[in-house]
Amino acid sequence: MPDQDFPAADDAADFDQEHEHDETPIAEPTAPAPILSPEEQMRQRPLEPEPELIPTDDLRDDARLRAKKSRPILQRIVQAIRGGPNRAYRELIINVEPLEKRVALLVDGVMEKFEVERAGENRLVSAVFKGRIQNLEPGLKAAFVDIGLPKNAFLHYWDILPAANDSDNEIVRENQSEDQRRRAEKISLKDIPRLYPIGTDIVVQITKTQIGTKGPRTTTNIALPGRFIVLMPYSGQCGISRKIEDRRERERLKHILREMNIPEGMGVIIRTAGEGKRKPYFIRDFAMLMKRWEEMQEKMKSPKPVMLYQEPDIVERTLRDFLTEDIDRVLVDNDKDYERMTSLVSEISKRSASKIQRYADSIPIFERYNIERQIEQTFQRRVPLPSGGEIVIEETEALVAIDVNTSGHKGARDGTNFIVQANLEAASEAARQIRLRNIGGLIILDFIDMKRPRDRQAVYSRMREEMEKDKAKSHVLPISALGIMQMSRQRHEQSNASGIYTGCPYCHGRGIVKSPRSMSVEIQRRLLSNVRRLRIRPENQNRDLRFRVLLHPTNLERLRTEDEQHLLDFEQAYNVSLAFRADPTYHVENFKILDAETGSELR
Repeated sequence: MPDQDFPAADDAADFDQEHEHDETPIAEPTAPAPILSPEEQMRQRPLEPEPELIPTDDLRDDARLRAKKSRPILQRIVQAIRGGPNRAYRELIINVEPLEKRVALLVDGVMEKFEVERAGENRLVSAVFKGRIQNLEPGLKAAFVDIGLPKNAFLHYWDILPAANDSDNEIVRENQSEDQRRRAEKISLKDIPRLYPIGTDIVVQITKTQIGTKGPRTTTNIALPGRFIVLMPYSGQCGISRKIEDRRERERLKHILREMNIPEGMGVIIRTAGEGKRKPYFIRDFAMLMKRWEEMQEKMKSPKPVMLYQEPDIVERTLRDFLTEDIDRVLVDNDKDYERMTSLVSEISKRSASKIQRYADSIPIFERYNIERQIEQTFQRRVPLPSGGEIVIEETEALVAIDVNTSGHKGARDGTNFIVQANLEAASEAARQIRLRNIGGLIILDFIDMKRPRDRQAVYSRMREEMEKDKAKSHVLPISALGIMQMSRQRHEQSNASGIYTGCPYCHGRGIVKSPRSMSVEIQRRLLSNVRRLRIRPENQNRDLRFRVLLHPTNLERLRTEDEQHLLDFEQAYNVSLAFRADPTYHVENFKILDAETGSELR
């Protein structure tokens, strides 16, 4: 078996840490890392940093100091008189760069929400289009609508019917037209193909953007959000958000809603931001939304599919939603956006405008408030827990799996309490990571097995409590006897990770490649197949066969060491001469077998 001189390939030993549901400490690799030249280092993938536990106590201490400086004195006096725990300090930190705009919500210094918007991206969620039905699929009970995008939009028959009352809102006033009432009573799913045949023009709103190969999902139940109300042009029902809990305030808002002059057939929902607001605020908000709707109606005259409305950019969306939350401070590091935000909020509330501040320090804003470190953690597989365990998050096409590992846990090792404590920590952190990563769809959580039903109920309750902080709707099922929790979370857009990463061009998203041992077996099997096929021909029965094999250096290193004797035996048994040539440009799973005499490739 002749050899050619070439650099020996480095063996990359994989260190597999297997985390079982026991208390065995995590083993540490003892082999020293190979010393690489700068050129070799540049050819390697950057090492993923070890998961780092963010010191949340330090973050909270810093946030309390900022709260003392920025909260009004009167508010602090009232809090001191009432006693009890201080209200969490909530900050919106906005970082504006040429290619990205990022928004982080800090609650007592800990990041609870993270959004990013990149230059050139289409803001499709909540966008409204005039489209045309291209196809009807009775089996799927869905229509496919041309809205002018490369992919036709998906419109389920259920989303064509008038929407049922959302349980999050209390309906106060029926404002349906006679035609709406008649259609609501008579239309069923089987009537949709007759009422909406192929070629019908239809107005739809995107509820879920295109994910992977699936087109955007849409509905005909249009909702246009304002600062204090939501206008639903085709609804005919008016109501109030149930998140406004004060009974007297709800009665006051109901009275305002009944007095508002709303065109027949339209619906209005008062948002939580409307709590405490006087009637003129709602009148002005409604007038602004009606003007927007009239502009959309003008665009509907277009004979072709057209976009009627698009959500504002992340800065304006943050501004609008900021009015619905109890935010103490908004900090932005860009002059233009600071002026724009201040101007818009000043039109509504001078007090709220005073909360918007311009960040001018030399340290980048996300570094100054330890946000970069927290963001880095949201893209790692492993996330440490306060007492030493960790959760491992794996996103797949079908679902997201979250595994709880207890190795290295520093809690009291008295059996049940230690396991329950680890699971409670894991539930809180998993819910937070789901929000930060914007994970949607089906989610499976593998907790440490708990025998007592009350322990499983405690972890289930903790998960429910944590997911209630999330604006996206979710459904959490109790923990099974196997320690598995199933849940689903409303998905409007792709997860944050999918916007940061793209599929690996080397492994095509599998995350693994064949080992040198597997490739050695495959090469030898292909050699044997070719020898037997050639020996069948009479002209080759007594002829010496000579093969040249082109392959990746890593695989050749395996053939030259562990499997050398197998190849020598092969040459002798079949009267074959083998030559190998390593080419680092070859994919590790690719190789070629050539006839040395003719140069033709053998399959």
